[in-house]
Amino acid sequence: MNTVADKILVTARSVPRPTLSVIDAVAIIVGIVVGAGIFRTPSLVAANAGSVSVALLAWVAGGFVSLLGALCYAELATTYPHAGGDYHYLTRAFGHRLSFLFAWARMSVIQTGSIALLSFVFGDYATQVYPLGEYSSSIYAILVVAALTGLNILGVHQGTRTQNVLTIVEVSGVLLIIVAGLVFAAPLSAEATAGSAGASAPQASLGLVMVFVLLTYGGWNEAAYVSAELHDARRNMVRALLWSIFIITTLYVLINWAYLNALGLEGTARSQTVASDVMRRVFGEQGAQAISILIAVSALTSANATIFTGARTSYALGRDFPLFAFLGRWSERA
Repeated sequence: MNTVADKILVTARSVPRPTLSVIDAVAIIVGIVVGAGIFRTPSLVAANAGSVSVALLAWVAGGFVSLLGALCYAELATTYPHAGGDYHYLTRAFGHRLSFLFAWARMSVIQTGSIALLSFVFGDYATQVYPLGEYSSSIYAILVVAALTGLNILGVHQGTRTQNVLTIVEVSGVLLIIVAGLVFAAPLSAEATAGSAGASAPQASLGLVMVFVLLTYGGWNEAAYVSAELHDARRNMVRALLWSIFIITTLYVLINWAYLNALGLEGTARSQTVASDVMRRVFGEQGAQAISILIAVSALTSANATIFTGARTSYALGRDFPLFAFLGRWSERA
């Protein structure tokens, strides 16, 4: 017999094993969330906040909302540790039809589109450092997708080690901007405090502020996709999510404080490249150019984490639907 069902049974022995540590999970979550958005959305937040205090409180509020969501996901992930993550929860709640649509959309549009977008962001900024000709961005994007996919095919350990290194580099770059904006940049007191003692921004503007803030916080739910591979998931999933949200919120609040301290509220709101403007003010053009490298690394970090977690949806779909059984095979190397 050589039916699809038989093939599924043959490969059933190869399943996700608990090989990930809390540090690995934190690196994946932080790597996905802290992407290129934190170098652009702070300007949009400042433009609609109306005051420094409202702008900073919005980032704190975003962290609190993310924490509430993370606690819900921690409960789900510890109760149902499964590589399918959201897909598995939807299957249990609403059945296979709805969960199939979710998995198909995630596999064909959401994850693939995110990976492509992040790869082109890397290509755009890498081209500013070292151009490869007329199609430089596309060449870089293709190389990134191929290289990161190859690394993750080699095994879970290769993918997580790459993620850990990239996340460390990314966080170090964010900390450099924070130090530059808070320690080395002379504060623009007149602008930085403008409106902070005045009336709050209109309600519509505050709603728009939270849209930008929560958009920048998005992605922590991807932790659910590694719950089946986390050591002692019932205890460590909660730790991973709480530590991740704490790190992300701390970085976001501090880097926005650095932006506002160095450029003021109006300067931050007007800036299209807020991180570059801070580094330019402190270190000159060389500092601004370094931001291109940092944003490229951030895009690379998010792309690798997205490839890592996205594969888990495909795997879960392949386990449940015989037509996609070829996706439900777990390598013994993983």
